[in-house]
Amino acid sequence: MFTYLSRVGADVGTRDVILDAAAEVMRSRGLANATTKEIARAAGFSEATLYKHFADKAALLVAVLQERSPAFASLARALHGRAGAATVEENLARVAAAAIAFYRQGFPMMASIFSDPEMLAAHRAGLGRQGAGPQNANEGVIAYLEAERGLGRLPADVDPVALSGLLLGACFQHAFLSHMAPAPYAIRPDDAAARAFAHTLIAPLATGPTAG
Repeated sequence: MFTYLSRVGADVGTRDVILDAAAEVMRSRGLANATTKEIARAAGFSEATLYKHFADKAALLVAVLQERSPAFASLARALHGRAGAATVEENLARVAAAAIAFYRQGFPMMASIFSDPEMLAAHRAGLGRQGAGPQNANEGVIAYLEAERGLGRLPADVDPVALSGLLLGACFQHAFLSHMAPAPYAIRPDDAAARAFAHTLIAPLATGPTAG
Protein backbone atom coordinates (compact mmCIF):
# COMPACT_ATOMS: atom_id res chain seq x y z
CA MET A 1 0.00 0.00 0.00
CA PHE A 2 2.82 2.37 0.88
CA THR A 3 5.51 2.71 -1.77
CA TYR A 4 8.36 5.16 -2.03
CA LEU A 5 8.73 7.17 -5.21
CA SER A 6 11.88 6.36 -7.14
CA ARG A 7 14.94 8.60 -6.91
CA VAL A 8 17.07 8.14 -10.00
CA GLY A 9 20.50 9.17 -11.23
CA ALA A 10 21.75 12.74 -11.50
CA ASP A 11 18.33 14.22 -10.74
CA VAL A 12 18.57 13.19 -7.08
CA GLY A 13 20.29 16.39 -5.91
CA THR A 14 17.83 18.85 -7.40
CA ARG A 15 14.86 16.72 -6.43
CA ASP A 16 16.04 16.51 -2.83
CA VAL A 17 16.43 20.28 -2.60
CA ILE A 18 12.90 20.75 -3.93
CA LEU A 19 11.49 18.21 -1.45
CA ASP A 20 13.26 19.87 1.48
CA ALA A 21 11.99 23.29 0.45
CA ALA A 22 8.47 22.02 -0.10
CA ALA A 23 8.36 20.31 3.29
CA GLU A 24 9.46 23.51 5.04
CA VAL A 25 7.05 25.77 3.13
CA MET A 26 4.12 23.39 3.70
CA ARG A 27 4.88 23.13 7.42
CA SER A 28 5.29 26.86 7.93
CA ARG A 29 2.49 28.18 5.69
CA GLY A 30 0.02 25.34 5.33
CA LEU A 31 -0.73 23.39 2.17
CA ALA A 32 -3.25 25.88 0.78
CA ASN A 33 -0.70 28.71 0.93
CA ALA A 34 2.23 26.67 -0.33
CA THR A 35 2.16 27.49 -4.03
CA THR A 36 4.47 25.85 -6.51
CA LYS A 37 5.89 29.32 -7.20
CA GLU A 38 6.74 29.81 -3.52
CA ILE A 39 8.20 26.31 -3.22
CA ALA A 40 10.36 26.83 -6.32
CA ARG A 41 11.58 30.18 -4.95
CA ALA A 42 12.45 28.61 -1.59
CA ALA A 43 14.35 25.85 -3.41
CA GLY A 44 16.24 28.36 -5.56
CA PHE A 45 14.86 27.00 -8.83
CA SER A 46 12.32 28.02 -11.41
CA GLU A 47 8.83 26.53 -11.48
CA ALA A 48 9.83 24.90 -14.76
CA THR A 49 12.53 22.96 -12.91
CA LEU A 50 10.01 21.91 -10.28
CA TYR A 51 7.70 20.52 -12.96
CA LYS A 52 10.52 18.50 -14.46
CA HIS A 53 10.48 16.42 -11.28
CA PHE A 54 6.82 16.53 -10.22
CA ALA A 55 3.75 16.49 -12.42
CA ASP A 56 1.78 18.81 -10.14
CA LYS A 57 1.43 20.02 -6.57
CA ALA A 58 -0.36 16.82 -5.52
CA ALA A 59 2.55 14.71 -6.78
CA LEU A 60 4.92 16.92 -4.81
CA LEU A 61 2.82 16.57 -1.66
CA VAL A 62 2.79 12.77 -1.96
CA ALA A 63 6.57 12.75 -2.33
CA VAL A 64 7.00 15.05 0.68
CA LEU A 65 4.80 12.83 2.84
CA GLN A 66 6.54 9.66 1.73
CA GLU A 67 10.15 10.84 1.68
CA ARG A 68 10.31 13.64 4.23
CA SER A 69 7.97 12.27 6.88
CA PRO A 70 9.54 9.95 9.46
CA ALA A 71 6.01 9.23 10.68
CA PHE A 72 5.01 7.99 7.21
CA ALA A 73 8.04 5.70 7.07
CA SER A 74 7.21 4.32 10.51
CA LEU A 75 3.62 3.64 9.47
CA ALA A 76 4.80 1.88 6.33
CA ARG A 77 7.17 -0.32 8.36
CA ALA A 78 4.49 -1.08 10.95
CA LEU A 79 2.20 -2.39 8.22
CA HIS A 80 4.75 -4.41 6.27
CA GLY A 81 5.33 -8.10 6.80
CA ARG A 82 3.89 -8.25 10.32
CA ALA A 83 1.30 -10.99 9.82
CA GLY A 84 2.15 -13.99 11.95
CA ALA A 85 4.83 -12.15 13.92
CA ALA A 86 4.61 -11.12 17.60
CA THR A 87 0.94 -10.88 18.61
CA VAL A 88 -1.92 -9.16 16.85
CA GLU A 89 -2.32 -6.77 19.76
CA GLU A 90 1.36 -5.85 19.73
CA ASN A 91 1.31 -5.32 15.98
CA LEU A 92 -1.76 -3.10 16.15
CA ALA A 93 -0.17 -1.11 18.97
CA ARG A 94 2.80 -0.48 16.65
CA VAL A 95 0.45 0.59 13.89
CA ALA A 96 -1.48 2.83 16.27
CA ALA A 97 1.65 4.57 17.55
CA ALA A 98 2.84 5.21 14.01
CA ALA A 99 -0.61 6.39 12.90
CA ILE A 100 -0.87 8.85 15.79
CA ALA A 101 2.50 10.36 14.85
CA PHE A 102 1.53 10.48 11.18
CA TYR A 103 -1.81 12.17 11.79
CA ARG A 104 -0.34 14.67 14.23
CA GLN A 105 2.40 15.61 11.79
CA GLY A 106 -0.06 15.93 8.93
CA PHE A 107 -2.62 18.19 10.61
CA PRO A 108 -0.71 21.49 10.29
CA MET A 109 0.12 20.74 6.67
CA MET A 110 -3.36 19.66 5.58
CA ALA A 111 -5.78 21.71 7.70
CA SER A 112 -5.76 24.85 5.58
CA ILE A 113 -6.86 23.08 2.42
CA PHE A 114 -10.31 22.35 3.85
CA SER A 115 -11.17 26.05 3.86
CA ASP A 116 -11.32 26.11 0.05
CA PRO A 117 -13.74 23.57 -1.55
CA GLU A 118 -12.27 24.06 -5.03
CA MET A 119 -8.73 23.52 -3.82
CA LEU A 120 -9.82 20.50 -1.82
CA ALA A 121 -11.48 18.98 -4.88
CA ALA A 122 -8.41 19.64 -7.02
CA HIS A 123 -6.13 18.18 -4.37
CA ARG A 124 -8.31 15.08 -4.00
CA ALA A 125 -8.22 14.58 -7.77
CA GLY A 126 -4.45 14.98 -7.78
CA LEU A 127 -4.00 12.39 -5.06
CA GLY A 128 -6.25 10.06 -7.04
CA ARG A 129 -3.95 10.39 -10.04
CA GLN A 130 -1.03 9.49 -7.78
CA GLY A 131 -2.82 6.47 -6.30
CA ALA A 132 -2.46 8.15 -2.92
CA GLY A 133 -4.79 9.34 -0.19
CA PRO A 134 -5.72 8.81 3.46
CA GLN A 135 -7.60 5.63 2.60
CA ASN A 136 -4.26 3.92 1.95
CA ALA A 137 -3.66 3.66 5.67
CA ASN A 138 -6.99 1.90 6.12
CA GLU A 139 -6.28 -0.42 3.22
CA GLY A 140 -2.90 -1.34 4.69
CA VAL A 141 -4.40 -2.20 8.07
CA ILE A 142 -7.26 -4.11 6.42
CA ALA A 143 -4.77 -6.18 4.42
CA TYR A 144 -2.83 -6.96 7.58
CA LEU A 145 -5.98 -8.00 9.48
CA GLU A 146 -7.16 -10.17 6.59
CA ALA A 147 -3.78 -11.92 6.61
CA GLU A 148 -4.03 -12.55 10.36
CA ARG A 149 -7.56 -13.86 9.95
CA GLY A 150 -6.30 -16.22 7.27
CA LEU A 151 -3.63 -17.48 9.67
CA GLY A 152 -6.30 -18.17 12.30
CA ARG A 153 -4.98 -15.51 14.67
CA LEU A 154 -8.26 -13.59 14.45
CA PRO A 155 -11.77 -15.05 14.51
CA ALA A 156 -13.20 -15.96 11.13
CA ASP A 157 -16.10 -13.55 11.60
CA VAL A 158 -13.98 -10.50 12.43
CA ASP A 159 -14.62 -7.50 10.16
CA PRO A 160 -11.22 -6.08 9.05
CA VAL A 161 -12.83 -2.95 7.58
CA ALA A 162 -14.62 -2.10 10.82
CA LEU A 163 -11.62 -2.96 12.98
CA SER A 164 -9.33 -0.82 10.85
CA GLY A 165 -11.74 2.11 11.03
CA LEU A 166 -12.07 1.84 14.80
CA LEU A 167 -8.31 1.72 15.35
CA LEU A 168 -7.35 4.50 12.96
CA GLY A 169 -10.34 6.61 13.97
CA ALA A 170 -9.19 6.50 17.58
CA CYS A 171 -5.66 7.42 16.51
CA PHE A 172 -6.94 10.31 14.41
CA GLN A 173 -9.00 11.72 17.27
CA HIS A 174 -6.10 11.37 19.70
CA ALA A 175 -3.84 13.32 17.33
CA PHE A 176 -6.55 15.94 16.76
CA LEU A 177 -7.12 16.44 20.49
CA SER A 178 -3.41 16.88 21.04
CA HIS A 179 -3.60 19.98 18.82
CA MET A 180 -6.97 21.34 19.90
CA ALA A 181 -8.15 20.18 23.30
CA PRO A 182 -7.07 21.21 26.81
CA ALA A 183 -6.12 18.75 29.52
CA PRO A 184 -7.12 16.12 30.43
CA TYR A 185 -8.00 15.11 26.86
CA ALA A 186 -4.55 15.71 25.43
CA ILE A 187 -2.30 14.49 28.24
CA ARG A 188 -2.24 10.71 27.66
CA PRO A 189 1.14 9.77 26.17
CA ASP A 190 1.02 8.54 22.60
CA ASP A 191 2.51 5.13 23.39
CA ALA A 192 0.01 4.55 26.20
CA ALA A 193 -2.86 5.59 23.95
CA ALA A 194 -1.66 3.28 21.17
CA ARG A 195 -1.43 0.29 23.50
CA ALA A 196 -4.83 1.05 25.02
CA PHE A 197 -6.52 1.31 21.62
CA ALA A 198 -5.03 -2.00 20.45
CA HIS A 199 -5.87 -3.80 23.69
CA THR A 200 -9.45 -2.51 23.79
CA LEU A 201 -10.04 -3.73 20.25
CA ILE A 202 -8.27 -7.08 20.43
CA ALA A 203 -8.83 -8.30 24.00
CA PRO A 204 -12.54 -9.13 23.44
CA LEU A 205 -11.50 -11.25 20.43
CA ALA A 206 -8.88 -13.23 22.36
CA THR A 207 -11.05 -16.16 23.27
CA GLY A 208 -8.61 -18.97 22.62
CA PRO A 209 -6.07 -19.83 19.91
CA THR A 210 -7.02 -16.64 18.03
CA ALA A 211 -5.32 -14.58 20.75
CA GLY A 212 -2.12 -15.16 18.77
